[in-house]
Amino acid sequence: MKRLCVVALLLLAGGCDVLKTKSAETPSFYSLNSEPTVALPASRAPAAAPTLIVNPPHAAAGFDSRRIIYLRQAHKLEYFAHSEWVDTPARMLAPLIVAGLENRGLFRAVVLTPSAATGDLRLDTEIIRLQHEFGTKPSSVRFTLHAYLVEVKSRRVLAWQELEAIVPSESDNPYGGVLAANRAVQAVLERLAAFCTETLAKPR
Repeated sequence: MKRLCVVALLLLAGGCDVLKTKSAETPSFYSLNSEPTVALPASRAPAAAPTLIVNPPHAAAGFDSRRIIYLRQAHKLEYFAHSEWVDTPARMLAPLIVAGLENRGLFRAVVLTPSAATGDLRLDTEIIRLQHEFGTKPSSVRFTLHAYLVEVKSRRVLAWQELEAIVPSESDNPYGGVLAANRAVQAVLERLAAFCTETLAKPR
């Protein structure tokens, strides 16, 4: 009887260690950054250039959390269990948009709201998807952004565009997806700058 009690205590202790290991597993946190593929010299905007107000980006349903999304089947969103963004993609994207536009020489100033500053134009954006897709080999990350350039005074939409980048992942794991996501974000930001340039060149 005494031997059975000892065995039971050992099994119980082993089970507690297993539970402790599982519960102690903490998530890894990742960020979105923006490093241009080609370094651009800072450009000075002309005095007559408009001031751009950048609204914080919105995110479509399902993409407004810190969880990192992946797809194995179409329309089925899944989440990595132990990998997260340090903040929501929309909040991380806002300063990247400002940084990506302010040195292009397009605007007298680029201001992120909320701010007391007033502007001539407003940029509204929405993240449609940011997801790691496993339907192909290698897997890839798809980032889709809707952008709207609005004239503040008249509230008229001057132009809008869907901007998308699909970047292959170097590895089929969360870290490989994060690296691809950062490259996809940079590609979209470069296209966003081109979209603003083309819109400003059109007569209004």
